[in-house]
Amino acid sequence: MFKINALGKACPLPVIEAHKALKDHDAVEITVDNEIATENLKNLSQEMNCSYTMSQESDTHYTVRLVKEGADVSEDEGPVTSGSDYTVVINAPVMGVGDDQLGKNLLKTFIYTLTEQDVLPKRVIFYNGGVPLVTEGSESLEDLKNLEAQGVEIYACGACLNYYGLTDKVAVGSITNMFRIVEMMRTANRIVKP
Repeated sequence: MFKINALGKACPLPVIEAHKALKDHDAVEITVDNEIATENLKNLSQEMNCSYTMSQESDTHYTVRLVKEGADVSEDEGPVTSGSDYTVVINAPVMGVGDDQLGKNLLKTFIYTLTEQDVLPKRVIFYNGGVPLVTEGSESLEDLKNLEAQGVEIYACGACLNYYGLTDKVAVGSITNMFRIVEMMRTANRIVKP
């Protein structure tokens, strides 16, 4: 299934991107951040004779699937994001306890390896010592952008970014608050912490 991350994109961009994608693909999964976009995509599905399914993950995150009539859509068409409800939380600049340089290398490899999984996380949440990873100059920035482009939500704690003086240096994902972090962790089916 071809995936489009249209979070933050105003209409009609999500519809335009989905329309273009359906010219080359039998199935499209598009993430949007408002209900109006989901309605516009529903109208597109009717115009293009596609089935339409929509799931709402939050007030600002909707996943819409458009599948051409008669299409055989297997799970082998690419990484799965929706429905694979696991959340990764990263709260340190290193992975594990021991040598910090080894821990830094392990965490960088862990984040890269996430991009290669058949089942991608629904989201990755950064807080405390983990927030520098979403900022300019991070060695994991390209891997995180790759995840985001595949529909994985990336969040960083705003209070933590402020504490470290990094708020203006965020280069991937969204800034969030502790209330939302608790809500996302509480409602996740599984939490993975490196």
